[in-house]
Amino acid sequence: MVSYEDSKEWYVLHTYSGYENKVKSNIEQRAQSMGMEDNIFRVIVPEETEVEVREDGKDKEIVHKTFPGYVLIEMKMSDQAWYIVRNTPGVTGFVGSHGAGSKPSPLLPEEIEIILNRMGETARVASNIEVNVGDFVIITDGAFDGMTGKVTEIDHEKQRLKAVIEMFGRETIAEVDFNQVKEDDSY
Repeated sequence: MVSYEDSKEWYVLHTYSGYENKVKSNIEQRAQSMGMEDNIFRVIVPEETEVEVREDGKDKEIVHKTFPGYVLIEMKMSDQAWYIVRNTPGVTGFVGSHGAGSKPSPLLPEEIEIILNRMGETARVASNIEVNVGDFVIITDGAFDGMTGKVTEIDHEKQRLKAVIEMFGRETIAEVDFNQVKEDDSY
């Protein structure tokens, strides 16, 4: 089982409004200077671009902060990483922390996936699995954990694949993420 400190998850920081990009820059600099690149990964200020038509008929792109006063951070929640982030100038605290020195709750995978997809990014870590249609894989996570399936479809963009597994004596299609399977070399 993965311990709390070993799992990389997304958290929300509360900042002074208007200082989101400065906080992002400060955290990235502090992570690098304090050797925390293995605990602090991505820092994102969620933004959306909107196109407005000006009076002269020309288009003008305007960038709006999706959540003013908030910054997203992908990190492993260790005592040192937590200390470095919460003591970064401009950070007023973590969302989901109950105070009194308690560590915050991470965002649910579905929540961060929605936010990052709107920005054109992905929350999934690129997998280096190399399988082709017809190859066999072992499912290592989720409802079909431990089952072997034959790959029928691969979606590299979404990092998902479909595999035929046998369940209750019938063939069933299982749709799983790349990081939920490993290659089965026994076939």
